[in-house]
Amino acid sequence: MALSDIQSRLDTAVADAGRAPGSVTLIAVSKVQPPERVEAVLGEGHRIFGENRVQEAQGRWPQFQARYDGIELHLIGPLQTNKARQAVEMFDAIHTLDRPKLANTFARLAQERGTCPDLFIQVNTGEEPQKAGCLPAEADAFIAEARKMDLPVKGLMCIPPVEEEASLHFALLAKIAERNGLDGLSMGMSADFEKAVKFGATHVRVGSAIFGERVYA
Repeated sequence: MALSDIQSRLDTAVADAGRAPGSVTLIAVSKVQPPERVEAVLGEGHRIFGENRVQEAQGRWPQFQARYDGIELHLIGPLQTNKARQAVEMFDAIHTLDRPKLANTFARLAQERGTCPDLFIQVNTGEEPQKAGCLPAEADAFIAEARKMDLPVKGLMCIPPVEEEASLHFALLAKIAERNGLDGLSMGMSADFEKAVKFGATHVRVGSAIFGERVYA
């Protein structure tokens, strides 16, 4: 199955970059994949998954969580503020904190619940108008603001523009993280995760290369 191939390529990329074995987390992106494909990956022992939408995750994961121990869920798609409560209840990590209004909502929910998922701030490294994420020039201020709210900001996330060299965006994200003392870098997908590892990725998000091409209804 593709999972073992991707894991083996990831292990090689980590070794080639001179990094410690196991220092990069593989997030299997299960969004819009049929349940049988997800179950096959669970059956292989993988437990860390990424979803794009809260509603889809709510419909999919409770039944799997009842049958498989140790599942860890990461939200990697944009989040509307009105879905924040469901997101913090469902996910172990959220990679798409991108604006002050959402940060304020997370802070309020964290106070109320006494806990908060790990958070990654999404940076729109390509400054693309259609994409979520704070602009690179605003990232330092936003990171400082989120920290003032006592939010558990673990790192940064980006999705490079399709038509540009991904390495430039990975390098930019790594630079912003370093100057802010952040260790987490959620970057790299099916086509470029090996490059991302060279630039310090701690989390790679791989979907179609593990599950096969997505089938949209």
